[in-house]
Amino acid sequence: MKEENVQTKRNVGRPRKAVKKDQFLAIKCSLYERRIIEAKAKNANLSVSEYLRGIGMAGKIDRREKALPKQVLALTGTLNHLAANLNQIAKKRNGIEELTPLERAMLKVQSGDLKELASQIKMYFQ
Repeated sequence: MKEENVQTKRNVGRPRKAVKKDQFLAIKCSLYERRIIEAKAKNANLSVSEYLRGIGMAGKIDRREKALPKQVLALTGTLNHLAANLNQIAKKRNGIEELTPLERAMLKVQSGDLKELASQIKMYFQ
């Protein structure tokens, strides 16, 4: 018998959208009008295409909020900083080297910071 070499198609990449936006629509406007449209789209956190599509289809635009609150960004930064430091300490402890007194003091301070951060998170969600 002859073996057939059957290749199966692999599904790789981004999945296809149900409705593909492949139509190009050009408009004419002055430089001043263009700047206003771009500013309004930026203010609504949309691309110019999304902004004009929304205005044309619905007649109004719902502002999209993308930015996280400052407290969340500060919390994320603190956690990333603590994680990096703890990772360095763990790497050193897993090796042959011992912690210096300065590193032990820093570890104690960071441990306290982490406990304080955990209590702030608890209080925020109560």
